[in-house]
Amino acid sequence: QVQLVESGGGLVQAGGSLRLSCVASGRTFSNYAMGWFRQAPGKEREFVAVSGWSGGSTYYADSVKGRFTISRDNAKNTVYLQMNSLKPEDTAVYYCATGPRIRMGLMRNEYDYWGQGTQVTVSS
Repeated sequence: QVQLVESGGGLVQAGGSLRLSCVASGRTFSNYAMGWFRQAPGKEREFVAVSGWSGGSTYYADSVKGRFTISRDNAKNTVYLQMNSLKPEDTAVYYCATGPRIRMGLMRNEYDYWGQGTQVTVSS
């Protein structure tokens, strides 16, 4: 079993920045890709970003390209999401996810393990 815990959410003004962290624990026998998703009230959970097992391959949703950066520190079992130039439409609960059978990492059903989420609120 893998456990994920997100942190770093909060309330920020439009144009501001936040850095989210996700720490993984539990037994793993291989390195997994890790992704970030978000869910706003009344909306489906949507893909934000994914990082391959080595951290050398990343992919972003069009809505966050140029503003968000995903990175990972495998020695610390941690993945980060640096969020800059935040907009009110970025307001959502942000979830970290991982699993052993991720392909492109764009769909929720590719992931087996999810964190509890951290709230990000961007005021206008």
